[in-house]
Amino acid sequence: MVYLAPSILAADFSCLAAEVKRVEDAGAEFLHIDVMDGHFVPNLTLGPLVVKALRPHSRLKFDVHLMIEEPERYISLFAQAGADYLTVHGEATPHIHRAVQMIKSLGLKAGVALNPATPWEGLRYVLGDLDLVLIMTVNPGFGGQAFIPGVLPKIVELKAELARIKSRCLIEVDGGINSETAKACVQAGAQVLVAGAAVFANPEPAQALKRIRQAVSEGELE
Repeated sequence: MVYLAPSILAADFSCLAAEVKRVEDAGAEFLHIDVMDGHFVPNLTLGPLVVKALRPHSRLKFDVHLMIEEPERYISLFAQAGADYLTVHGEATPHIHRAVQMIKSLGLKAGVALNPATPWEGLRYVLGDLDLVLIMTVNPGFGGQAFIPGVLPKIVELKAELARIKSRCLIEVDGGINSETAKACVQAGAQVLVAGAAVFANPEPAQALKRIRQAVSEGELE
């Protein structure tokens, strides 16, 4: 199954709860929440207080993506705020195993994100502990960037390795996802699709999500 995860980075922050309700009503399964610190990536977004404020307004799985340095310092705060999945960057901490175990000890699903130029092989010894690997298909920091097709072979290789170790870990992709690129990602092995501008910039997000899902279904039949 393929899951859709609209990213609130592209939403209208003046009415965020209403924006979340629109994509939930449209059939999304996850809500992708990008947290940026202005250090690991060149942008600032939001913190645990926003996650906590949104939690009572949605039944979606909160997929919180920490694009921050020293993520271990904030894991418990986002757990308390209502995250379901918590993803840290493999490049942001030298102690990725420790961070993953912290997340799981708090009852959350643990994910690790990788920038486009980062090989997946660095996760070989923690793959068995992961619930999700997020493959960035743009360089993180800003929404609306163009998809990097050179990342697709990494998805294929990671999918093969997860099958080899019999892992149920999900592969998520984030960056430049629309109806065209979503199809290519799913054919490569992705199962969770993060889409920001393609959904929230559309006056009818339900139609945008429908087009992505339809394109994915057609790709699966090929």
